[in-house]
Amino acid sequence: MPPTVFPTGTTIYKPDKCWNGYTIYPTITETGAVLIDMNGRVVKHWPQFQGFPLLLLPEGEILGGQVGRVTRAYDHELGSDDVVQEDWDGNVLWKFGRAEQIEVEGQPLWSTRQNHDNVREGCPVGYYVPELTPKSREAKTLILTQKSGRWPHITQDYLPRAARIIEVDWEGNIGWEWMPAEHFEEFGHSEAAKQAIMNWCRSQHCVFLNTASYVGPNKWYDQGDERFHPDNIITDDRGTMVFIISKQTGKIVWKIGPEYTATAELRALEPLIGPHHAHIIPKGLPGEGNILVFDNGGAAGFGPPNPGAPTGAWNALRDYSRVLEIDPLTLEIVWQYTARTAGYQAYAEDSKFYSHFKSAAQRLPNGNTLITESNWGRLIEVTRDCETVWEYISPYRLSTAVFSSDIFRAYRYPYSWVPQLDTPVQRAVIPPDNAEFRIEPVGA
Repeated sequence: MPPTVFPTGTTIYKPDKCWNGYTIYPTITETGAVLIDMNGRVVKHWPQFQGFPLLLLPEGEILGGQVGRVTRAYDHELGSDDVVQEDWDGNVLWKFGRAEQIEVEGQPLWSTRQNHDNVREGCPVGYYVPELTPKSREAKTLILTQKSGRWPHITQDYLPRAARIIEVDWEGNIGWEWMPAEHFEEFGHSEAAKQAIMNWCRSQHCVFLNTASYVGPNKWYDQGDERFHPDNIITDDRGTMVFIISKQTGKIVWKIGPEYTATAELRALEPLIGPHHAHIIPKGLPGEGNILVFDNGGAAGFGPPNPGAPTGAWNALRDYSRVLEIDPLTLEIVWQYTARTAGYQAYAEDSKFYSHFKSAAQRLPNGNTLITESNWGRLIEVTRDCETVWEYISPYRLSTAVFSSDIFRAYRYPYSWVPQLDTPVQRAVIPPDNAEFRIEPVGA
């Protein structure tokens, strides 16, 4: 069990080794979203934004989902009825809420059903890239959403939350959409996997996506590889896949998985289990062109039955997480963060770094990586050598239970993007030696 007494807020901070700025993250409590400085001080609070990723835009504007009646009654956790852009003072600049009409308590209601991701035209990912700025006006928005229905060629189950990616223009028109349920045969599942999916799909996880972003400008396309066209879409499946969709044809043109015994390269990589936030590191950042993904671990995938998965569903098992940077041509792991690279030695300690749902990784301009370890409500900035130079524990608790915080995804942005605030004073945080740290008894 984890400890029952622990600090919250910023617990480690080495200013000279960090890429300093503001960090935004949504809670799934009534607190909503917060913007914090490096010392963990809340400098802005948006209670109306909850649950899934939020984008900070230049001039202190915010873009993200707002939860309402439809999604509270119907959807996976805190899906969003509306995707809203607001200025610093709360004025609505743009709003979209008409992706699908669904029935709640006998009444037809419109909702975006946004979940897991949204990206604004101008920057391929939700986070800060020095030379690629998201547009604030007259722009398209890529949104990961959901749709309900039956796809009998996939599973006998009714799918209430089948993934759907849409691109919406400034006037609210859906100009492009794509669903994995309509491209299922392109995944390359084995016959054993298809049978497991048909018999047991857990309501959505055979066609459930955890992220969506643009491929963006990259060296592979510059060298003539059309699979990496900047307009293409990269996403990951809740099972064991990362793949790229051609924006023009809708075909899957590049993938990792789902069968990890197919080649020597895939066997060396080992299965990606329940991955989140797979994206191509944008041009202008260290590692540009490589895939960065939070490989959660836990259970995922479909195939032949094994002792841990007697039906063949959730047949890939691993009780620890990895953050991986992968060369998309060779599938070589270029860099990784695990409990071992963080300094733990024994295999029994691999689970010291483990978030089996949600989570994310952002490449920062100085080469560090900001990691969201969602299930512990923990954010860390680590160097290329896997040194933790900033650590923050969210104080917003889901309940009175121990370590019950939850952060879906956090992003770091430069101070200059919020001109409404003075640049904060940065003070180092040096944690006590845990071997000597004591809590004094009451009355001492």
